[in-house]
Amino acid sequence: DVYYRRTMTVLEHVGRDPVVKAEFIAKGLPWPWAILAGVEELAELLGGLDVKVRVLPEGTLFHPWEPVLEIEGRYRRFGGFETTMLGLICQASGVATMAARCKLAAWPKPVISFGARRLHPAIAPMVERNAYIGGCDGVAVGLGADLAGIEPTGTMPHALVLIIGDTVEAARAFHEAIDPSVKRVILIDTLQDEKFEALRVAEALGDDLYAVRLDTPGSRRGNMAELLDEVRWELDQAGFGRVKLFVSGGLDERGIAAINHVADAYGVGTAVSAARVVDFSMDVIEVDGRPVAKRGQRSGSKSLLVCPECGHREVTLFTAAPTPCPCGAPRRDLLETLGELPAPGEVRDYVLRQMESLTAVDL
Repeated sequence: DVYYRRTMTVLEHVGRDPVVKAEFIAKGLPWPWAILAGVEELAELLGGLDVKVRVLPEGTLFHPWEPVLEIEGRYRRFGGFETTMLGLICQASGVATMAARCKLAAWPKPVISFGARRLHPAIAPMVERNAYIGGCDGVAVGLGADLAGIEPTGTMPHALVLIIGDTVEAARAFHEAIDPSVKRVILIDTLQDEKFEALRVAEALGDDLYAVRLDTPGSRRGNMAELLDEVRWELDQAGFGRVKLFVSGGLDERGIAAINHVADAYGVGTAVSAARVVDFSMDVIEVDGRPVAKRGQRSGSKSLLVCPECGHREVTLFTAAPTPCPCGAPRRDLLETLGELPAPGEVRDYVLRQMESLTAVDL
């Protein structure tokens, strides 16, 4: 970013390169809470710099005004990367947060990330990886799945049904051609009424059919919950109660919550891939050991203390020995020295464990 290049030129001109501490914090959020993501890429950058780093573990749930990262070092070693560092965590955290919100709304049903088509291909893998760690059970893009350490997940497009000309014939062709390890999830809204197409596909594939997918366009949806209830009723009446209902198309956490009583799984696209970014800022909080901060910001190094017993959270002045919680239980500082990073699956498990204490009210 040009104004940081100019800042480095000025500091070199005046012979100043103090040891500073800078913290990363979101002073407001579009939601009550967010999930920190992008730490893996951030660590790759910071690993090449001569700095000390304290950071929340990737996947940590945080609130406004809670510090997520602190960097200490000579300013000219890392200050010029401010825009880069923010870019690595702002978008990733927004994606992970929306994935977590959709997963919470669907809990405990599967949510698959289908949003890569809304992105420039260069960043699609990053988005898919962070959708996964935020709680999505699968992702559609191969490179994103590679970053997440999983196999990609997908069903079939409308194009296949249109080219073959019939939903049942497309289902049979898919069943014959695709590896048996892939679950048979058949799209049923391309040509005819969903209820009748669901029954036709169920009769054609029998026990091999895992689910039918409704991607019904908005102009034909009416009341989506009632449509799903009708399809579910008719499948159950005909003895196909084991066939699941997979829903996609324009869903977000609110849409999922409205149909979660009847739907079994979800494909979520734009809500996750185009999620609002987390508006982190990087602020200098100490210069050569002296606490200092701009107006509206609290100076000095901080701890984010959390009680494992009652869940009480508090931002305090940094201390090597955290004080007990008001409830009397010992508490720990969530900001840790940057060390070995967990695998994406471990990060996702950590996110899901934190969400166990949340409900739809927390959306």
